[in-house]
Amino acid sequence: MISHPIAAASPTLADFGTDVWWIILIKVIGIFALLVVLTLFAILFERKVVGRMQQRIGPNRVGPGGALQSLADGLKLAFKEDIMPALADKPIYFLAPVIATVPAFLAFSVIPIGPVVSIFGERTPLQLTDLPVGVLIVLACSAMGVYGIVLAGWASGSTYPLLGSLRSAAQMISYEIAMGLSIVAVFLYAGTMSTSGIVAAQESGGEVSAFGLTFDGPGWYAVVLPVSFIIYCIAVVGETNRAPFDLPEAESELVGGFHTEYSSLKFALFFLAEYINMVTVSALAATMFLGGWRAPWPISIWDGANSGWWPMLWFVGKVILGLFAFVWLRGTLPRMRYDQFMRFGWKVLVPVALLWILVVATMRVLSREYDFSAGDVALYVGIPVFVLVMAAVWLWPSKVPDPVERDRQEGVPPTTPGAFPTPPLDLVVPPSPELVKKNTVKREAVGAGKRSGGTRA
Repeated sequence: MISHPIAAASPTLADFGTDVWWIILIKVIGIFALLVVLTLFAILFERKVVGRMQQRIGPNRVGPGGALQSLADGLKLAFKEDIMPALADKPIYFLAPVIATVPAFLAFSVIPIGPVVSIFGERTPLQLTDLPVGVLIVLACSAMGVYGIVLAGWASGSTYPLLGSLRSAAQMISYEIAMGLSIVAVFLYAGTMSTSGIVAAQESGGEVSAFGLTFDGPGWYAVVLPVSFIIYCIAVVGETNRAPFDLPEAESELVGGFHTEYSSLKFALFFLAEYINMVTVSALAATMFLGGWRAPWPISIWDGANSGWWPMLWFVGKVILGLFAFVWLRGTLPRMRYDQFMRFGWKVLVPVALLWILVVATMRVLSREYDFSAGDVALYVGIPVFVLVMAAVWLWPSKVPDPVERDRQEGVPPTTPGAFPTPPLDLVVPPSPELVKKNTVKREAVGAGKRSGGTRA
C-alpha cells in the first residue's frame, strides 16, 4: 500500500534513475492522467470564470453544474468528420499535431510535484526524472512545439494558416528569449539548473540584515527576484499564444490561424497542446518562483505540511492560480496589434531582462565576495540603478510629435478644442488618372469620328 514518510525529504539528483520499472510506469501514467484532468479542468474553469466576469452562467447542462462539459466537447470532436484539404501535404499534415502535442507532455517530466515518498514500500521522489539542466529540458520542449505549428500552417495548403504559422514562429522565438533571460537570475541565486535543486534552494531564505534590522528572509524567488517573475509571467503569455497575445490565432484577420484547415481529432490535439502548455508554464512558474511543492505561509507553520502527499495539493493549487491568471487576462485585456506586440518583446522585455541580470550578478558578487548585506546592496546599487533608469525614461525624447505642433508646421488651420477635425473647405480632390485617360481617349475618338464624317460629306 501507499504510505507516508515520517519527515519531508527533498529529492536530489542522486535519487533519480534508480527506480524499478513499475514505479516508472506508475509515474508516467500518473503524469499523463494529471495533465489530461488538468486540461479538462482548465477548459471548464476558463469558461466558468469568463462567464462570471461577463455576468453569464457559463456551462451548466452536462453533468452537475456543467462539470462534464469539457469531456462532452472532447467526445464530440472525436466523432466529427475528418476533412482533408485537397492541397494539403498529407504526411506533414498528419504529423504536425503530433509534433505539437508530444513535447507538451514531455516537458512535464522534469517538474517536481512533491518530496520523496513511499509507494508500495519503494521510496521515490514525486517527479519522473531530473537532470543538472532540467529547466533547459522544458525550454527545449517548448521550442519543439513551434515546429508543429509552423508545419501545420505550411502543410495545409492555404494562405491564412501559413500566415498564422509564420506569426507564431516569430512570436514564440521572440518571447522565448525574454523567458530564458528571466530565469537566469534564478540560476544565479539557486546555483543550479535542476528543477528539484531550485525547489530545495527556496526552502528558507535565511537571515537577512537590512538597515540595522535582522529578519528571516523570504525563500520564494517571486519575492527575492520580482523583476524576473514579472518578465516571466508576461513572456509565457506570448509563448503560449494566449490573449492578449494570441496573434497566431487572431480570428479578426486570420479566421482562426494555423489550425484553420484542421478538424476532428487533429484539431483536438492542437487544443490539447495549448492547454497542456498553459499547465506546464504555470507549473514551471510555481517551481522556480513560488517555492515548488512547498506549502505557502501560514500553512507551512504546520509541521506535516511539507511531508507525505500533502505537497502535491499545494503544488496543484499554485498551478490553478497560474491558470486563473491566464483566464483573467483573456477576460480583461483586448488583443494587441502585431507590431506593438513584437516591439514590446524586443525593445522592452529583452533590455529590461538584460539590465536585471547585470544588477542581480552585481548584488551576488557584492554579497559573497565583500560581505555586503542586503540593505547595503539596495542602498549602494539598487537605488542608484533605479534612479538612473527612471531618469533615462523621463528624459528620453519622444518620437511621437505633438499633434498641435505638427499641424502648425504643416499649415493646417487649428480646430476648436473638442471639435471634430474637418478638412480645409477649399480642398480640391484631383481626378483619377485612369478616369482622365479614359475621358481623353473618348474625346479623341469622338473628334476623329466628327472629322471623318465631315470629310465624307
